[in-house]
Amino acid sequence: MSKQEQVLQIEPQNELRFRGPFNVPVTSYMKLTNPSDKKVMFKIKTTTQKKYCVRPNSGVLDPNSNTEIAICLQPFLFDPAEKNKHKFMVQTVFAPDGEINLEQLWKEISAEQLMDSKLKCVFEMPVEQNESQEDQNKASPKAVTNTEASNSVVSELQKAAQEVQQLREEESQLRQENIKLKEEILQLQQQIGIARAPQSNRYAPPVQEQTIPMVYVGLAVILGFIGIILGKFAL
Repeated sequence: MSKQEQVLQIEPQNELRFRGPFNVPVTSYMKLTNPSDKKVMFKIKTTTQKKYCVRPNSGVLDPNSNTEIAICLQPFLFDPAEKNKHKFMVQTVFAPDGEINLEQLWKEISAEQLMDSKLKCVFEMPVEQNESQEDQNKASPKAVTNTEASNSVVSELQKAAQEVQQLREEESQLRQENIKLKEEILQLQQQIGIARAPQSNRYAPPVQEQTIPMVYVGLAVILGFIGIILGKFAL
């Protein structure tokens, strides 16, 4: 059995275009028109459900009526080199007369009753962003030059820091040598002062004290006693 031709008019027919930048939600619109004299049920499907939000994603179109479908692409990292495989499919079927339970009817519909149309997604970058990218590419040599200049400045600063550290070490060494010289000068001054002061000769003979011979002392004592004795007899 041949497949039924799509009854709805779908705009756009083959492609859904999304215009970047894609770091924010981007919305594209689809218009469904029912030119027939019957009610038509529709459902929107996609190969990447987590990346899109579709409102409404299903419904019923009265005869000679239309509706607009908003398809919102969620933010993502866009890579122009990556092949886009996102696709949408619009499934439709004629609605039965009477009350309609969409959820139940879609479960009971057979494949022979379905009509479908497929649309692929196309991502477009704004002209301004492309120009900006080109400007960045043109400015890349300057960026390289600035980077080289920055590296040169860093190298000079490191070299200056090393020289300062070396000077500090030399200064510390000179201070230590200065302190050592002062100590040596102080020691020399002390040695010169000691040399100028009169020093006793430990090898010189000791000073001989003039002492009264003990013989004379004994005679004086004897004479004293004799004088005392004579004095008593005289009395």
